[in-house]
Amino acid sequence: MTLPDTSADRTFQVDLRGLVDLLSHHLYSSPRVYLRELMQNAVDALTARHTLEPGASAGEFGIRLYADGSVVRIEDDGVGLTEADVHTFLATIGRSSKRAERIAEQRADFIGQFGIGLLSCFLVADEIHVVSRSARTPDAPAVEWRGRGDGSYSVRTLPASARPRPGTTVTLTPRADAVEWTRPAQVHALAQHFGSLLRHPVTFDDGATGGTAVPVNPEAAPWARHHPTPGARARALAAYGEEVFGFTPLDTIELDLPAVGLKGIACILPEAVPAGRRHGHRVHVKGMLLSEQAEEILPDWAFFVRCVVDAESLRPTASRESLYEDDTLAAVRDALAERLRAWIAGTAAQDPDLLGRFLQAHHLAVKSLAVHDDEILRMLLPWLPFETTAGHATLDEFARTHRTVLVTSSVEEFRQVAAIASAAGLGVVNGGYTYDRQLVHRLPEIRPEVTVSDLDPETLTAHLDPVDRETELAAAAYLARARDALAVFDCDVALRTFQPASAPALLVDSREARHERTRSRLAREQEGGLWGDILGALRQEAPRAQLILNQLNPLVRTAVTIEEPELARTSAEALYGQAVMLSRRPLRPAESSLINRSFLDLLAHALRKDS
Repeated sequence: MTLPDTSADRTFQVDLRGLVDLLSHHLYSSPRVYLRELMQNAVDALTARHTLEPGASAGEFGIRLYADGSVVRIEDDGVGLTEADVHTFLATIGRSSKRAERIAEQRADFIGQFGIGLLSCFLVADEIHVVSRSARTPDAPAVEWRGRGDGSYSVRTLPASARPRPGTTVTLTPRADAVEWTRPAQVHALAQHFGSLLRHPVTFDDGATGGTAVPVNPEAAPWARHHPTPGARARALAAYGEEVFGFTPLDTIELDLPAVGLKGIACILPEAVPAGRRHGHRVHVKGMLLSEQAEEILPDWAFFVRCVVDAESLRPTASRESLYEDDTLAAVRDALAERLRAWIAGTAAQDPDLLGRFLQAHHLAVKSLAVHDDEILRMLLPWLPFETTAGHATLDEFARTHRTVLVTSSVEEFRQVAAIASAAGLGVVNGGYTYDRQLVHRLPEIRPEVTVSDLDPETLTAHLDPVDRETELAAAAYLARARDALAVFDCDVALRTFQPASAPALLVDSREARHERTRSRLAREQEGGLWGDILGALRQEAPRAQLILNQLNPLVRTAVTIEEPELARTSAEALYGQAVMLSRRPLRPAESSLINRSFLDLLAHALRKDS
């Protein structure tokens, strides 16, 4: 038995309402984009008209918007459509007139790259009414197209008098649920929002002014205007940045990349922002606003600026609300990054006061850049502030008095040793903050006479003076009890003399050592038995913490003479607890319990003594 052949090609059945729902929920961020799509189509039509009639003046052709609450209408003096164009481009979903072979060579001149823009009108209306007359064909008739949300449409030819001049008029009758997007004030605001930098004149009429239309984009972009002096230009650009972003820029950088037709400004934020927090940038493509949150236009480290740019060659995504990641965008990002580096270099050379204000607010961003950029490192490392044993200072200042620079691996390690290291004449830099340790280690590239090394406990303890033998022997019993009391914390106890005398004890313990002790303890617990004992014997002993008691401190001199075992143990625990708190590292539960217990035991002892 032979089965019938059922493999014939068939045509997809498109549910237009479902497609519009897909657009509204997944492609476009808001119904407001309908006006942007209409304006964009009008701009592209004007671009084609200028290509057809290159002798026309820039202001001869324009775009006119009308909204009175009952209809929204947009009219342009563009190239228009013939009846064949209407059937080909308006009635076929996914096809764009910009893809027609006859204008393919001009494609780069158009904003849109997709043929679904007109469908966005169904987000606010159930019917789209288009009347168009082509400028390509002399004496062409007008053509009317009505598209409906149910997927049907009709086309008819009108006399030329229905539209005396070439161009296109699109009229929408808003649905009740789209009133908020089609009110006259809202339409005017959206037109200004999307089209403030358009190069073609755009006007708006709300029907309440007797036919008098107001300009939507009365002025060119500030970087496209003539200014009498460089100072006036700088002030105008800064004022525009403040108007757009709502803050007074610390400085304004003019951006100009002729290869991709990009112009604009970068505004330096006047205050610090969290590391890694990226601000969105305002990107226009051929004057039409594409996005206010385009993060991809600048590299990650440039979070200290916000940009407004208008570009010719950047490619929008399908929604036309972000940029397509391609080689052009990558090249633009690199070029803008180089422009920011040039600004930093120029400011460092010409305006130290401005550089100081910039670094005060954005030193973290600059440190991030300097880690990977040798030029910025050489230029700005001497200017960057660091926390040191001499207070907050630049590395250049610090290196003048310390030919050997020690750097800690954590903030808590620096806080543990800062006072003692300063008194001992050691030059220590806090390397616990983001990028700081990496940058300090690169200081010899700028100052070859300086040596940089990591601070370790042996380096610090080597600068603490030992006590005499007689004092050591007298304190031996106390030290033994103290070691026994603190063994649970893997902490040894030693007696030294060091400044300042007001410091009773110093806890020398790194984060890495604590992690290694924890890892070793967990490994022993998991291995267990004979095999665990063998591995434990072979394993290198984990480094222990050290509580160094200061013989110059009166409290310590009294404590080491205590003969009562329990009181000696309690005093050692109290000294350990105080040293831990002074290090400002997070307390473990056992340490919190020890601090509370030792305080209560000492209080009880004092009360018994008084009674």
